[in-house]
This record gives sequence, structure tokens and C-alpha cells, in this order.
Amino acid sequence: MPSQTLTMDARRQAAAARMSSVPLPEFKGKAGWEFTPLGKLDLDALPAAPSAPADGVELLLDPEGAVTPSSEVAVSEGPLVMSLADAIEQHPELVGAHLGTVVDSESALVVRNDAQWTDGTFVYVPRNVQLDAPVVVTNVHGQSGTALYTRTLVVLEEGAEAEVWDQTLSGSDETDGLVNGVVELVVGPNARLRYVGGQDLNARTWVFGTQRAIVERDGHLDWVTLGFGGKDGKVFLETKLAGPGAHAAVTGAYATMGRQHVDFDTLQEHAAVGTTSDLAFRGILEGRSTAVWRGMIQVDKGAQQTDAFQECRNLLLSKKAHADAIPGLEILADDVRCTHAAAIAQIDPEQLFYLKSHGLPQAGAHRLVVEGFLGALLERFAEGPVREAVSVALDRRLAEVLG
Repeated sequence: MPSQTLTMDARRQAAAARMSSVPLPEFKGKAGWEFTPLGKLDLDALPAAPSAPADGVELLLDPEGAVTPSSEVAVSEGPLVMSLADAIEQHPELVGAHLGTVVDSESALVVRNDAQWTDGTFVYVPRNVQLDAPVVVTNVHGQSGTALYTRTLVVLEEGAEAEVWDQTLSGSDETDGLVNGVVELVVGPNARLRYVGGQDLNARTWVFGTQRAIVERDGHLDWVTLGFGGKDGKVFLETKLAGPGAHAAVTGAYATMGRQHVDFDTLQEHAAVGTTSDLAFRGILEGRSTAVWRGMIQVDKGAQQTDAFQECRNLLLSKKAHADAIPGLEILADDVRCTHAAAIAQIDPEQLFYLKSHGLPQAGAHRLVVEGFLGALLERFAEGPVREAVSVALDRRLAEVLG
């Protein structure tokens, strides 16, 4: 675990010194990397470059009335929404108590991020404080031949509430390179966090991510992830329910086309009594694109009265598209309820026939079936800004995939 007293420069130097001893996993050389060949990618050869301005870039997430990270001096008595670099300088003890403690600081992707991140955001909400407006974080990969390393740290103390929207975009369709993002979420006792993360990178960009949350006693996490772009890569998305009564709902959507490849590795770790989790991923695949979802429900010893569910459903829009859905259970307690579901299918010809028989053209019937498939995810959200924003994002991406 990183020392709380390390300065940012010291952290970078320590991580850089470890990079050579923590190489990237080889294809099929480590569990979890069997479906994502890295080919000739040399992640360390691409220089880091900071996020570009978002001017002129179409946003994936744009909540009304949102606030953005500020560079102004902030006081620790109130909420902090600021750049991570400024937070380390102004509030080293507060940041140091959490930064690098949620994710595995020795993983190859995290070590490289720790050594090279250029853009970071720190959101801190003190005990029993509620942020009135959503926080929106936008990072843009704007320089070809470079790597964008981003870092997000969200900390909610006991009884706090917040909503954070975090998006990564490409500056243009021609920008190539890679993005390596790390997200750490700390949800304190009886706190409530809604975290909406999305990437809409172009098909020339490698996408890597390490995202992990810790939810304490009676805490509540509502996590939404949208993975629409990218050329190839792998994203780890993990939740640890660390305190009794903790709950997490995780909703994911992806839509691929061409030769895109997405790989999601999810974990729901139940480490305390009476915890609940509910994970649902849905994806549509067009062209020769491929997708992998590997999901694990892990129930630790003594975590009785666990209630966990996970599902991943894929709709193949082309005979050359391919998806793998691999659910898993690892249970070390005996009083639990853990279930999972996975499905991969083509569009049902009978559904199309039925819709066409009622006057819809082929294209219209096809789109209606796909909309209904993805629309099931929207039922997981109450009426409001999040449901509307996810619906708009899905409709826009669907228009790109279906042409």
C-alpha cells in the first residue's frame, strides 16, 4: 500500500522504478487475458500526453447543472471537487489516506498509470453532506501516437451523497494511441454514490481500465458504465461490499462494430454479512466485432445472508460478430443466494416477421428489436436525468452501429 506521506513526484518515481518488474500480461499467459491479444502493442513506448480541450468534441455525458473540477484553493471542511494534482498539494494527508488503496497498486496497468497520469480528479464529500449538483469530469485523448493516463478518486464519508459523471473521448476519428484510466471509489457507511462512467473513443484507440469500489456498512453504490468505442483493450470493474448491509447495482452497456473488441472483467466481492449486489450488462455487436464479459461473484468466508445476481446478454447483429459471456461463482459461505445468467443470440427471425407483418419495413423492424433489447437496461433506472442521459447515449450509438 502506498505511503500516505509520499509526494506526487515520489509516487511517480517509485512507480516508474517498478514498471520494468511488472510487465504487461501476455496473451493467454495469465488468467483473464485469454481473449484479448495485445499483439505488437508496446504500451510503454507511447509517451504520455495530457488531456486536450473538449471544445468542439461531442460529449457522451452532459448532465444539466453539473459542476466541474476547480483549480481554486479549497478547504477540507467542505466538499472538494478539484484536480487530483492540486488536491495532493493542498490536502496531502486526505488524498494519501485513499489514493492507491482501493485498486491493486502492483498490477501492470495501475503501476503505469501511477507513474504517468497527467489528468486526475478528486471528489471528497464530508460526513452527512450532500452535493446538490452532479460532478462531470471530461478527458479527451487529442494527440495521436500518445497515451492518456487518467485518474479519478471519489471519497464519500459517512452519510454523504454525491453523483459523479466521468467520460473519456477522442479528439477526432483519426487520433490513435491508448487510454489507461484508473478509478477508485470509496463509499463510506450509509453513504450513497451514483457513478456514471463512459468512454466513446474512436476505433483507433486501445482502451485499458482499472476501476474498483469499496462500499462500507449500509452504503449504496449505483454504478453505470458505457463502453462504446475503442479498438481493443481490457477493463477491470470490481466492487467490494466491505460492510454489513452494503449494496451495489452495476449496469453496463456496450455497442461494437467493424473490428472492435471489448473485454470487461467484473467482480462482485461480498466480504460482510447481509450484503447485496445486482449486475447487468447488455451488448450489441455488428460487423466482425467481438466482446468478452467475464463476471465473478465472490462470497468471502463468513459473509452470510449474501444476495447476489449477475447477467450478461449479447445480441449479434452480424453472423461474423462474436461474443463470450463467462459467469462464475466462488462461495465460501453457506447461507447465500447467488444466481447468474448469460445469453448470446442473433435477432429472432420470427420477431422480424411479426413486426413486418404489421407494416414495419425491414430496417424499422430490425431497429425496433435492438432498441427493445437495450431498452431493458433503462428499466433499472428511475425516471430522471440518468435514465434520460443513458437513453440518449444509447440512441446515438445505435444510430452509428446500424448506420
